[in-house]
Amino acid sequence: MTEKKISIRVPVLARVEGEGALELDIENNQISHLKLKIFEPPRLFEKFLEGRHYTEVPDIVARICGICPVAYQMSAVHAFEKLFDVDPGPWVHAMRRLFYCGEWIESHALHIHLLAAPDFLGYESAVAMAKDFPEEVKRGVTIQNLGNEILRFLGGRSVHPVGAKVGGFFHAPDEQQAEALLEKLKNALPMVEKLLPWLSSLSLPDSNQQFTSVALRHPADYPFNEGRIDSSDGHNISAETYSQHFSEHQEAHSTALFSLLDGKPYLVGPLARLNLNFDRLPKHIEVAVLAAGFKFPSTNMYHSIVARAVEILFAFHEAIRLLENYTRPESPSVNVTPKAGIAYGCTEAPRGILWHRYEVDENGIIQKVTIVPPTSQNQARIEEDLKQSIMDFGLDQPEEKLRLHAEQVVRNYDPCISCATHFLDLRVNRL
Repeated sequence: MTEKKISIRVPVLARVEGEGALELDIENNQISHLKLKIFEPPRLFEKFLEGRHYTEVPDIVARICGICPVAYQMSAVHAFEKLFDVDPGPWVHAMRRLFYCGEWIESHALHIHLLAAPDFLGYESAVAMAKDFPEEVKRGVTIQNLGNEILRFLGGRSVHPVGAKVGGFFHAPDEQQAEALLEKLKNALPMVEKLLPWLSSLSLPDSNQQFTSVALRHPADYPFNEGRIDSSDGHNISAETYSQHFSEHQEAHSTALFSLLDGKPYLVGPLARLNLNFDRLPKHIEVAVLAAGFKFPSTNMYHSIVARAVEILFAFHEAIRLLENYTRPESPSVNVTPKAGIAYGCTEAPRGILWHRYEVDENGIIQKVTIVPPTSQNQARIEEDLKQSIMDFGLDQPEEKLRLHAEQVVRNYDPCISCATHFLDLRVNRL
């Protein structure tokens, strides 16, 4: 047998947030070496927060991500409110769900239409796709903008919003603002209802794998920012006991930590949420999913794009429900008195569970911080997926096809690499 060594280099993985690389060695028609390499420098937000007052935390952690700032804010405020024995009341609870609706809508719409759809329709970018599918691209931008409007409604602006605080919000919009936003969402609902039938018309690969799904689960609601941590393996964990089951470790090839559940890779994100919480959706959304030909739980990672569409549909209906009952309160927040202790919070970012831990002194000054974002939790699962997917795809495929396939696999997870540092320069070596 003649030795053959081939290297493929892709300097930047298109259509993901951040930069990284994949190294792949093929020997005797087997994968002998695969590494998902994250080489972005650590951003040190955990150290930035030390010595800060708890009131500063929501605005600082919002800067970790421009796509999902609400999740970082909510994980923090929930942690502090639990430690400080604060109940902000029903209006704040409802508006935080609305706030989350906006974030899921804008993030999922961006991923479906501009990042993932070109893979399934055979285009290198959304710009190229727009020439043949202008209405679909316009739809994605329109839906994303409506999500951003919800963020502005409560946060003052859509990028790094500044409206959230421990104890509630800094400002409560008036009824006229709520009515105007409600009308826009109702007018756009028919457009959103076309998402699932459209996805059912695409040729999504049939690639099933065994994996552990992890997500929040609430006694009654589809989870945004409340609930316990469940898994398809039977876990039911509080945020306080997270570290007894989940562990992070450093891999030499990555500046981002890898996370394991009881020593094994696991999946977080919309597919994991839907797998564990399909029964928490309103009945009419369950019916729409089944009518489009999809069933959950699903072990097909390519159904991640479907799960995002389901969550957009749910978030629109949930936002409409919350705004229909909107009444401006006398005060948008309650008073807070800090106390010393350890604060834990876990909410559902668009890409999966986001866990925070804060050590706080009696004056509310932060002593130590740990933040575990969803993308770092998915890294081990992505490597596991790549190994199986590439083997199933065929190691004898041309290098260009292998590269494109690997990129698509990674994009299924919608990784936010810049958040995860605390894809794709692909090198294939055939030995």
